[in-house]
Amino acid sequence: MELRKRAFGVAFGVVWGLVILLGTWFIVIKGTEGLMISKLSTFYIGYSSSFVGGIIGFIYGFVTGFIAGFLFAWIYNMANKFISQKKTA
Repeated sequence: MELRKRAFGVAFGVVWGLVILLGTWFIVIKGTEGLMISKLSTFYIGYSSSFVGGIIGFIYGFVTGFIAGFLFAWIYNMANKFISQKKTA
């Protein structure tokens, strides 16, 4: 079975973006420091633990999640083709 690279990338990007968005907003609403999630500002320029920062984090999360999902599907498809060629030979 072959994975559709673009569809898998979009799905993974949306999930990762929502994790960052909802995680940030949860920390803002709860009023805690959010030491772990605030480290994302190291990788995502412009990100902060705020409502607007959550939206910026969603955008960055979608892009990085899309790339990761696309690459995962591509590697999976390549490995699947390699394995299926070995079985038929």
